[in-house]
Amino acid sequence: MATAQTADPLSGHPGHLDAAQEAALKQFREELIAEGLYPTDLDAAIAAVGYNRYDDQTLLRFLRARKFDIPKAKLMWAENEKWRKSFGADDLANKLTHRNGFDYKEAKEVDKYYPQFYHKTDKDGRPVYIEQLGKLDVNALYKITTQDRMLQHLVYEYETFLSQRLPACSKVSGKLVETSCTILDLHNAGISTFYKVKDYVSAASSIGQNNYPETMGNMFIINAPYLFSTVWSLVKPWLDPATQAKIHILGKNYQKELLEYIPAENLPANLGGKCNCAGGCSLSNAGPWNVVAQEGAVPATA
Repeated sequence: MATAQTADPLSGHPGHLDAAQEAALKQFREELIAEGLYPTDLDAAIAAVGYNRYDDQTLLRFLRARKFDIPKAKLMWAENEKWRKSFGADDLANKLTHRNGFDYKEAKEVDKYYPQFYHKTDKDGRPVYIEQLGKLDVNALYKITTQDRMLQHLVYEYETFLSQRLPACSKVSGKLVETSCTILDLHNAGISTFYKVKDYVSAASSIGQNNYPETMGNMFIINAPYLFSTVWSLVKPWLDPATQAKIHILGKNYQKELLEYIPAENLPANLGGKCNCAGGCSLSNAGPWNVVAQEGAVPATA
């Protein structure tokens, strides 16, 4: 049975559970174990993946995604386990632990035609993820990589996000960090741009929503054309208030609002900030995860 939601913005998160949510978490884990959807040898399972994806924090993400409706959360978890096995997500996560990394040799070339990268943190200590759809050149992109390779890299980055970036950000900020701050730059992006990459975007969105739920904090869609804003005004009423509050549709004059959430020194200069990483921000992988990795707490990203 779904539990009632409270006004606490952190309701359902670790340290912010009411009695009903505590009971739901306990029941959820017990039912997963009973149905063979949770490892009996937890230590071995963690060692195989490289991090604990069976902890309270992870289970609560699936529960929150289904508003603490246990049958629905259990179905989501079961489908996720099937997907991880078929896609090889655990194998990709394991590469992080053993520092083999995902052999994405075409990364620098892909960055020229479709920049997608993590770069430092927002004012809440969350990793900032930037995607510049307006720079997309599909013809050039698919001469150097494939959609399957891009999706593998996407999942590798999700696993890095959960196993390295979030723990590092939590350590540095001194509080639990569970989500990212996303910037989607639509500069020069038109309807044809979306159409050309619709298959990838659809597959990527499905992977994120179904298998990495509740990982998005704020999303800023910048340089949004007028038509996009019109479509958003029609879609917005269908979303729950919590989701609406996370998404900010901004036009060309986005810098002031964006800088209210992200320090200027952490935002790339080409997006209105002050950061100019050597070699380019999009390839720098700059962020607390590198500092913590040097201290030995989190393995470095390959």
